[in-house]
Formats: sequence, C-alpha cells, structure tokens
Amino acid sequence: MRYFVELSYNGEPFFGWQRQQKQITVQSVMESAFSTLLKTNIELTGCGRTDAGVHAKQYFAHFDYDDFLSENFCNIFTYRLNTFLPKDIVVHRIFQVEDGLHARFSAIERTYKYYVATKKNPFHYQTTYRVFEQLDIKTMNLAAALLLKNKDFTSFSKADTEVKNHFCEIKVAFWEQQGELIVFTITANRFLRNMVRAIVGTLLLVGKGKISIADFEKIIQQKNRCKAGASVPAGALFLEKVVYIF
Repeated sequence: MRYFVELSYNGEPFFGWQRQQKQITVQSVMESAFSTLLKTNIELTGCGRTDAGVHAKQYFAHFDYDDFLSENFCNIFTYRLNTFLPKDIVVHRIFQVEDGLHARFSAIERTYKYYVATKKNPFHYQTTYRVFEQLDIKTMNLAAALLLKNKDFTSFSKADTEVKNHFCEIKVAFWEQQGELIVFTITANRFLRNMVRAIVGTLLLVGKGKISIADFEKIIQQKNRCKAGASVPAGALFLEKVVYIF
C-alpha cells in the first residue's frame, strides 16, 4: 500500500533532499527515522531534488508498506516521528493514496519563492539574499514575463544534469515588494536543477541595470548556461507549494 508524507524542512544543515554517500540529507534522515520506528526498511521517494541549503515549506514524499495503516495510527505515528526527527524537519501528516500516485511524477505544478533583502536585518540574514544596489522591480517583472512565453530553459539549467529535455511550462513568474524584502515567485510544471537560482541571478542583473530586457530574452534563446547570470545562494530559496490531483 502506498502512503504520502507531507513535511517541511529547514535545508540549512542538509546536503539537499536526495540520499548521498557521506552526506547528511533530508531523505537519509527521514528514512532512518521511518525504518527505526516501523522496524523495517523504508525507502522514501521525494517530490523533487532540492539543492543543498534549499528549504521546503511544503514537501511530499511517498513510501510503500505491506500493512494497512489506519488514520489513527498515522496520526500517532506522525507525533512519534516528530519527537524522533531533528528540529529542522517536521512531518505534518501521513495518509494513504492510490497505488499509482507518485510523489514526483504525479505532481502537476510546483511553486518556489526567493527572498531578497534590501536592508540589513539580523533576523533575515540566514534565509534571504542581501542586495546592496537599488533594484528596478518594474523592469524585472517585464523581463520575468518573458519566461511565460518560452519553453526551453537550457540557459538556466545545470550543465551536467541528466534530463531528456529542458522544456518547462512556467505559469507564474513575478517580483513583489513585501516590506523590506523583494520576493520572486515562480510556478511551473517542473524545474531543472539550479534553474530558479539561475533565473533569479539573471533577473537581478536586469534589476541592477547591468543587462536589458532584450538581453534577458536573448539569453533564453541562446540556450547556453554560460550566457546567463550566476546562481544566487541557496539559503533564500523555498519550495512553497506542490500540487497534486488526489
């Protein structure tokens, strides 16, 4: 039987989601906790491979288990997990789903947010990216709108990634001022490795007046990662929402 796990995590102490040798990852910590408490080997499949340091306000994973786990058991088990897991991870709920539902491949869209700080704040520095230059949000939004008109995002993909294609359907991409923070929101059916951080880094060049909107469009069309801006730090990036049709 297949079960979904909804969780959140602070990515700062982890080397991303995916299990890796000699690295502490969210998946390895979660699998160890599940296997210990259920007294059998449990393998979790996540909804995506977040980079080292990236956070998730909403994340889903699935696992298969031979026995039926009642709703009451899942509630008690969730409580036990949260006392067992480190403070950086919280499990919100565990629930049974249809056998064919897949945490990664059944997701129809994902939303990320990136937080840019324009002022020094001791309570924000770990989860924001500090920018000292004045940013032109209007021009950044005009450039971001071009993302919705394109499908191939090779220019914003890590070069050594193993994917069949670089096509993504971006549905939402915009910047907004939230107090002293400037927040970038982007929603798509899928994301390439390092894609959001590369897009943000390039759009910040637009906001600083270092490249034009036309330059940004040309970067997309060139399909060359070397032409885009540098990737911004991971600590200000959050996976905000993952959508399924249950």
